[in-house]
Amino acid sequence: MEVRVWRVRPSEMTTPVAMSSQYASTERLATRRSVWGPGPEGVSPIDVLRQTIVDTHPGAVVEIGCGTGDLARSVLDELPYVKYVATDLSPGMVASATALGVTAVVAPADDLPFPDASFDVAVAAWMLYHVPDLDSAVRELRRVLRPGGLLVAATNSEEHLADLRREAGGEPFANQFTSENAERVLGRHFSQVTRRDVETRAHFDDHAAAAAYLATFDVELSRALPPFDGPRAYAGGTAILTAR
Repeated sequence: MEVRVWRVRPSEMTTPVAMSSQYASTERLATRRSVWGPGPEGVSPIDVLRQTIVDTHPGAVVEIGCGTGDLARSVLDELPYVKYVATDLSPGMVASATALGVTAVVAPADDLPFPDASFDVAVAAWMLYHVPDLDSAVRELRRVLRPGGLLVAATNSEEHLADLRREAGGEPFANQFTSENAERVLGRHFSQVTRRDVETRAHFDDHAAAAAYLATFDVELSRALPPFDGPRAYAGGTAILTAR
């Protein structure tokens, strides 16, 4: 079988045109999220992420690339007193977050409309691989954090769902901010970085469900996935990182 390389270059992950197409509405993101569940530990990365934020008992939180706003809403449900401001480049995502009762604004990650030292916690969940200038975005997050503030970030491993991609003739998914390189990237701007790896599982009821998931990234790869019968599960890997 011909091997189709699915190793996306940073420019293909970060251009305004690509991001506008990917995140103009919530449908693709909802499809991706719907298949994931805990791995062998019985732990969900989103639960680890939320608990990490809640445990700091912050007065003010900023989230970049907030997506649908579900994470922000879940934190506010536990900490109703917190000032939580969510940002995203997509007006559709900001509208979704706003509909959940989250304060949300359209803003680029590397040019946030907030004064220096405004927040106790900054959140960047599964989005730093999208920013055009990674170091500029991380510097901006550090700028808006108060002294002693905490950055909480999440990203996936290069081997995340790699078995499914290989079955379709692709390769592991490499980008500018993965579990494998995230500590090094954040360490350029923060003195203390910690990482927790969480294994997850993607569950597909049938071939059509798996192909639909792949189509949210790459239609050609979706079409190349060989038929299979019945349900299947594939391993995924996520890292939750904190930086001070």
